[in-house]
Amino acid sequence: MTAKQHAPATLRNRDPIAEVLARELPGSGTVLEIAAGTGEHAVFFAERFPALQWQPTDPSPETLASIAAHRADYAGANLAAPLLLDAADPDHWPVDAADAIVCINMVHISPWQATLGLFAGAGRLLAAGAPLVLYGPYIEDGVETAPSNLEFDASLKARNSLWGLREAAALDALAAQHRLARSARYALPANNIVLVYRRA
Repeated sequence: MTAKQHAPATLRNRDPIAEVLARELPGSGTVLEIAAGTGEHAVFFAERFPALQWQPTDPSPETLASIAAHRADYAGANLAAPLLLDAADPDHWPVDAADAIVCINMVHISPWQATLGLFAGAGRLLAAGAPLVLYGPYIEDGVETAPSNLEFDASLKARNSLWGLREAAALDALAAQHRLARSARYALPANNIVLVYRRA
């Protein structure tokens, strides 16, 4: 039985996300992907950005196995072996520095503690000017939340009361606590957005 897992949404969102990453990521260096899930994004982005070293991480042994299985089929040399990383425990991340951090669809499908740790870890690891790139659905002041996102929020909370869509303003406030500030916002398909924060 193969360890590979597949997330159908990956095929739909990887190209729009890659277009944003092409604008926001540095020309070289190491990109730390937090909560890399199945590993499909990691392979796609490593191939799309061959000058960058892509370091996928995840807290789940099952998804780490999936990342490793997808990586085994990748011919390039810029995709590192996946590492066990719990975003909620930023003092024990297995990396000491990164030139960028990417986090796709974690903030709403995890306890708030994971987001607290994500920003704390980003504030510690990133150098001045380096980006933290978040993708997913968020609730924004002055922007009507799509009915599909409200339904998604309700379904997430039904699955786990600690999950749910987060307010972008709360992320902005959290960022400020860790010497990060929002530098960009991109509207993407299916009522998702990308928020970019950069280290002061």
